[in-house]
Amino acid sequence: MRAITIDRYGGPEVLQHRDIPIPEPGPRDVLVKVACAGINFMDIHTRQGKYAKSRTYPVRLPCTLGMEGAGEVVEVGAEVTRIAAGDRVAWCISWGSYAEYARVPEARLAKIPAAIGFDVAAASIFQGSTAHYLVNDVAQLGAGTTCLVHAASGSIGQILVQLAKARGATVFATGSSEEKCEVARHLGADHAMQYAGFAERVHEATAGRGVDVVFDSVGKATLRESFRAARTRGLVVNYGNVSGSVDDLDPIELGEAGSLFLTRPRLADHVADAQVVQRRADDVFAALLDGALKIPIAARYTLENVEQAHALIEGREQIGKAVLDLPR
Repeated sequence: MRAITIDRYGGPEVLQHRDIPIPEPGPRDVLVKVACAGINFMDIHTRQGKYAKSRTYPVRLPCTLGMEGAGEVVEVGAEVTRIAAGDRVAWCISWGSYAEYARVPEARLAKIPAAIGFDVAAASIFQGSTAHYLVNDVAQLGAGTTCLVHAASGSIGQILVQLAKARGATVFATGSSEEKCEVARHLGADHAMQYAGFAERVHEATAGRGVDVVFDSVGKATLRESFRAARTRGLVVNYGNVSGSVDDLDPIELGEAGSLFLTRPRLADHVADAQVVQRRADDVFAALLDGALKIPIAARYTLENVEQAHALIEGREQIGKAVLDLPR
């Protein structure tokens, strides 16, 4: 089968177009014919080697890229009970989706409603599940709460804005350009601003209080100012580091900023079993179907031009979700 693999870390040039054997499912795995794969910053980070020593996401070289996808089950392992051949499924944080076939653990799979296409499922399962646990489990947003969403025009940022508004929160959003700020406004953000001086602008709009929660996926370039944007005893959720990691943080800074809570969550710890995977996916798919949530596909690629997608995403030039269409 055709696949995109890496055997060393680096830029888009390390992507390899290869013909490799179709994987065989283990006892608790399924084999899926991939219809569509999501293209994510996690794929960029995998290629760059940022998970080389991770225990949460133990993907190692050599590997087939792609940690999100959707397709039809063609074979199941001997101990699989919840999934059957012919089922339409989606998954995330299981690598191997940049290929015609993928082996996926049963515990990572969610069944797809008939009205949801493979492309929409592949575009929504990772970012949708991530935003779902961030808003509902970590931040516990509700009516009367306030939050700041960085990179609000990005794939997860767009969903965070929409889910936070659905929970009744007042949403502040940032973007690197006026175009990206307008994306956030269109999705319902109450305030949208570029990054320069965002903490001061948040304080001006909240009468000096700051926001209850900051969702920060940017990392090094924004995290300390995110502390200043949060209220006393507020929560800062650092769930990404696209500008680099903060490696010189003294915990006393959290006290000086107002006895803040800082967390660095990962999706893997919030999809502990198949039931939680399906529950989060069901909520996301239901919101898509009733129109409460919109996850437009901004760009489509194929195995032939996946390098272009990686370059655009790595340069943060891609607004919204990109997907990889596999041959049918």
